[in-house]
Amino acid sequence: MSRKSGKIADLIADCQGQELDAHYLGYFACFNQGLFFEAHEVLEKLWLAQRHGPNYSFYKGMIQLAGAFVHLQKSRLRPSAALFKLAQANLHKYPAIHERLDVTAVGRLIESWLHKLETGHFAENPLTNFNAPKLHLLSSADGAQSSCSAR
Repeated sequence: MSRKSGKIADLIADCQGQELDAHYLGYFACFNQGLFFEAHEVLEKLWLAQRHGPNYSFYKGMIQLAGAFVHLQKSRLRPSAALFKLAQANLHKYPAIHERLDVTAVGRLIESWLHKLETGHFAENPLTNFNAPKLHLLSSADGAQSSCSAR
């Protein structure tokens, strides 16, 4: 097992055995802890497996969303905006609710962060330790909630 594979396995260990893929759940666990780079890494396996599948652009958009926040964490504001726009374009291809995610709400989140960057003329980083976004999956048809925590 590669070092990267081992790290990802550790990150998603608490996400195993649930209704949704552990890599998908791990993405949200990492993202919601502000571990945006790790969120990208965790979801990459699903994205690569979907090269010709229906979720390719969805996973790509989610990875780009996490990447936009990685750029914000590093105060690279214009590259962040570019990734927000790419994520928006990829996620726009999907229905309002997809893979138990409110894609419309994610689109609003992207618009909000783009607005903050653009109205600030890319001079001030809008991301702080206190306003990092959170993403939440919707409950399944039977009301079950899927969640886990990244280690």
